[in-house]
Amino acid sequence: MALLIIGSDRADDFAKHARTEAPDRDVRLWPNIGDAQDITAALSWGPKPGELAKLPNLALIVSVGAGVDHLFRDPQLPDAPTIVRYVDPDLTGRMTEYVVLHTLMHSRRMLEFRDLQAARIWRYLAEPAADDVRVGIMGLGVLGVAAANALRALGFQVSGWSRSQKMVNGITCFAGPDSLDAFLEQTDILVVLLPLTPDTHGIVNGSLLSKLSRRDRHPRVPGPSLINAGRGQLQVETDILDALADRTLHSASLDVFETEPLPKTSALWEHPRVCVTPHNAAESTTESIVSYFLSTVGDLEAGRPLSNIVDRSRQY
Repeated sequence: MALLIIGSDRADDFAKHARTEAPDRDVRLWPNIGDAQDITAALSWGPKPGELAKLPNLALIVSVGAGVDHLFRDPQLPDAPTIVRYVDPDLTGRMTEYVVLHTLMHSRRMLEFRDLQAARIWRYLAEPAADDVRVGIMGLGVLGVAAANALRALGFQVSGWSRSQKMVNGITCFAGPDSLDAFLEQTDILVVLLPLTPDTHGIVNGSLLSKLSRRDRHPRVPGPSLINAGRGQLQVETDILDALADRTLHSASLDVFETEPLPKTSALWEHPRVCVTPHNAAESTTESIVSYFLSTVGDLEAGRPLSNIVDRSRQY
């Protein structure tokens, strides 16, 4: 039984660490795969289309990240292997930190204070208390629930929306397309942690943003904000810029983009009410990813139940 590291720009580091952590394992690094029939498990991110289909005995594919859309872009993705998402305390903790950080940044109006500092202007801006701010999280998987619980602990009003009904203690849960408008209209800060599927492609568009809270009851909430740390293809960036221009949207934090790296010509780089980060919201360590991979392989070989199995019909 051989293990293959394939597709990631961190593949060399993954292979090196896997060989150190499991010296008795036959760890191979694509494209030097040796006899393809030996390979039973692969740690993969964005592999070249058709390469996984060349492995006749492949039983397991572990995604380097929580998202698996990069695998389903391969029209020759083999049907037989079980696909497992990377879900680990390291990734979950980092994503939670990112969501909390940027929720506080928008609720405490830090982008505006940054501009005042640059202009050397000493000015008070009214800021809402956490319990005056309604945060809505699209996507109530492991990452969404962890972020929701952390925000709730800080006093924010938190709700969540997902494709299927979820029950999370202390969180108002909405489910399905029929409840999306009701979820959006009571959301001041929208956090997007959805998986990318055919159904969610381009979901963060002008129509959706126009349905966010327009409330006037609290003067300290300057307008709705967006945080997208899911996938870049979930958003339509021209619509986000238009929404910022006409104040449909007050501010945004974007960690993912339609094209990555974000082109230097993008207007998002210099927009005063946008925070751009380089897809680093939950950049897990090499050690934690490789340990997760080896542990999952061990579970498979021992016949133990696997966690975080991908539903191919839903693509997450």
